[in-house]
Amino acid sequence: MFPARRLSAAAVTAWLPIAGAIFGLLADPREVRAEGACDEAVGLAVLSSPLTPWRGAPLRVMFTTEKEVEGELSLIAPNGKVAVATRDRLGGPPYTWIAEVPSPAPGAWKAKLVRANGEGECATLTRDIAVRKTAGAPPRQTNASVWPIRDGWNRENENLYSAWIEKLFDAPLEEQLSWPALHDVLRDRQRNFLFNHLSAKEDERKLVIRPDCADLPYFLRAYFAFKMGLPFGYAKCTRGGGGRAPQCGQWWDIRNEEPPPVPPEQRTASQQPTSIFGFFEPAAQAKPAPRVPTRPPGLVPSFGFYMRTTLANGVHSGSGRTANDDNKTDYYPVPLTQQTLRPGTIYADPYGHILVISKRLPQKDGQAGLFLAVDGQPDGTIARKRFWRGNFLFAQDPGLGSPGFKRFRPVVANNSGLRRLTNAEIGKHPDYGDFSLDQSGLDVEAFYDRMDDVMSPAPLDPMRALQEAIAALDEQVRARVTSVENGRNYQVRGGREVAMPDGPSIFETTGAWEDFATPSRDLRLLIAIDVVRHFPDRVARRPERYAMPAGKTAADVKAEMQATLERELKDRKFEYTRSDGTPWTLTMKDVLDRIGDLEMAYNINDCVELRWGAPDGSEEAATCKRRAPGTQRQKMSEYREWFSERRRPPRG
Repeated sequence: MFPARRLSAAAVTAWLPIAGAIFGLLADPREVRAEGACDEAVGLAVLSSPLTPWRGAPLRVMFTTEKEVEGELSLIAPNGKVAVATRDRLGGPPYTWIAEVPSPAPGAWKAKLVRANGEGECATLTRDIAVRKTAGAPPRQTNASVWPIRDGWNRENENLYSAWIEKLFDAPLEEQLSWPALHDVLRDRQRNFLFNHLSAKEDERKLVIRPDCADLPYFLRAYFAFKMGLPFGYAKCTRGGGGRAPQCGQWWDIRNEEPPPVPPEQRTASQQPTSIFGFFEPAAQAKPAPRVPTRPPGLVPSFGFYMRTTLANGVHSGSGRTANDDNKTDYYPVPLTQQTLRPGTIYADPYGHILVISKRLPQKDGQAGLFLAVDGQPDGTIARKRFWRGNFLFAQDPGLGSPGFKRFRPVVANNSGLRRLTNAEIGKHPDYGDFSLDQSGLDVEAFYDRMDDVMSPAPLDPMRALQEAIAALDEQVRARVTSVENGRNYQVRGGREVAMPDGPSIFETTGAWEDFATPSRDLRLLIAIDVVRHFPDRVARRPERYAMPAGKTAADVKAEMQATLERELKDRKFEYTRSDGTPWTLTMKDVLDRIGDLEMAYNINDCVELRWGAPDGSEEAATCKRRAPGTQRQKMSEYREWFSERRRPPRG
């Protein structure tokens, strides 16, 4: 039976067809109170899928807890037999168990989480789930909202959102995760717990969902809200400039949509230039006004249009860099703790890149703790990355906005419609209470030191920490291989010479330059190289943070680390494809030796050999057949100091 406190809409809906009609007759209030207290003690949230379980679709059940507990989740069929049981648990917080039955029999099912160290009546947490013989009707489109709202944002739904994201992008650390587009992940029924959740075959409709880095967190949040019937909205923000952070002057939501852009007025016959002989000339014909795209009918097509058109055109990287103390934003800053940095939390770097935390790996067996995150690229690629200084850039500059970790501001309903909670309301809210300006007071070194302490509270083995930094750099270099190869394919397909933007716009533009040039990625790579090169110095600077070997000084450890670094850089190799299609092998040492050339290696109009710093006249460079025009090379020379000084210029 359900506890008194509110549960997720899906769980309630799944239970009501059988239990709702007889709840008042059978429910013992003392039982309900006891169960509610047990749920409250561990911070339980439960979700069953699909929205209305039936025998023609797999039954999926998710249990999440705020507190770390061990246990076994089992699904018990109407005949009393255990259909499936699992002790596998995802991350935390929240801590998540997922069980699935491919073809559930119709009838009354039970989902049980038996706690390993539970006591008394709280040892087992149970939910009843009704499985129907036939599919229930999916939600229907309404004129009042892009999708119908059935529930509200609260602690339970936030935890389910985090658990859904963790499952969506989960894989062993050593696996290199990458997809051509987000829809490839969402169409994977093994990853997406909410696959066809609405029983409308919505994830088999081939919706194109291809966000870039700024779109990605919004697309994930909107997708979850669509499936769960939750409110959603977004702010229209500036990109900042002139020493000011981005500001958001408007906010639109699914009940109050942003109007489509007004097409430019067409010149009519009366607006055409005339002469004194105009009456001898044929009358000009008015051009028909261009068709303004509107949301199509049907819940699923309407949602797809909203994502790829309305939302994609409404948000950008400035949406994440808003000032931390600003209330009129989509995100709010959180403290740097293991409790708050959970899947779904975003990271906005000061230069416009945004990532979404997908998992926390705790410090264990001498291995450092780690946060994993996913991001989108201009070409739509989605990839997983680890938190480290080379991927998560940080700087304090009011003109760039406020970087750091942030969460989506809760959207709530009131008598006049939907609205966002303010910072003060979030700080006092029992389901949130995590608004914090702590990150605003940290300089660069203090920020990374704090994150080291959050990820790995216990001292680290310095050699293992070095190895992990090298592995992170290796991962970043291999990600660049994909980006440069995408540019080579553009050239092979006959892509034209791409115009190069002026000044800071090389980092923020649209079209082929954004898709295939790599100034932002290369700036991050240069910073990452610096981190690895100077890692032994960092250990020597902060020896108390590391488990220094007995009998060795910081200088001894630094010397050993430098020797290990040189060896690892020589041993680690990768391949890229040259202009003629042949492979070429480089070592990580080659990349570091070419660090100066990589300061001018981001132009899509250059051959791939130049983009990997191949020396002039070398065998490697012999296959190069394409170079950027001289005017572009001149601009790159002027902008080179941004890369050599590892800084991104402020916007005008």
